[in-house]
Amino acid sequence: MNSFLSTAYDQNPFSLFSPAHLAGLGFLLLLLAGMYAMRHTLLQKEWNLGFRLLLAGTGVLFEAAYHIWLLWNGTWNAAYTLPLELCSMSLFLCIILLITKNRRIFEIVYFIGIAGAGLALLTPELNYSFPHLRYFHFFLTHSVIMMTCFFFVWTEGYGVTFKSVFKTMGFLNIAAVCIFFVNRALGGNYMFLSQKPVNPTPIDFLGPYPWYLLSLEAVAFCLFVLLALPFYTGKMKDSKAERSL
Repeated sequence: MNSFLSTAYDQNPFSLFSPAHLAGLGFLLLLLAGMYAMRHTLLQKEWNLGFRLLLAGTGVLFEAAYHIWLLWNGTWNAAYTLPLELCSMSLFLCIILLITKNRRIFEIVYFIGIAGAGLALLTPELNYSFPHLRYFHFFLTHSVIMMTCFFFVWTEGYGVTFKSVFKTMGFLNIAAVCIFFVNRALGGNYMFLSQKPVNPTPIDFLGPYPWYLLSLEAVAFCLFVLLALPFYTGKMKDSKAERSL
């Protein structure tokens, strides 16, 4: 139990591409493969609702557990632990999407969810390794984001357009302006708007502060365009006839 709830991360620090990291990535790939194999079954009303509630419940449970752990240990700090990171916002949008099936939310969360969570999973900003609560929180909540995005593509047949790319860029920039002032008020670094992350990430290749923010805009736009391309090539389209098999 001590290793699960400990606050001393130096006793079992997380390492990039360590067995614990690869296990987390492998677990997500297995979940995605299983979901894809069951995509037609998940169209059925009972399975569909149950699976959506399972994903949403997992996200809520582990996000709540993480914040309760922070409060219990007196380490909750508004400057660092508000849900204002890109992946935190994606998680809450995914939970709303899973409950409401709102297509407008999907248009945004598809891009920021896959791009943001995908990069975060490859280069985690994480101090605690397996079997700590924070390790499970990180990989399971990011897995919920990825699975939600692909669930609505593979099972529900949702899609995006290039217009969705500009909607998402608008959402990100409005959010960034708001969060910039939150950072100034609290002394935080949400969305890495104040400085680069401590752990090595691809941001290190994008120049010094504040110029890397402009580079991030360009990278985000290119990633979103790439994520939209499959819907124009037909590779991710799934007709109603095929999905009803």
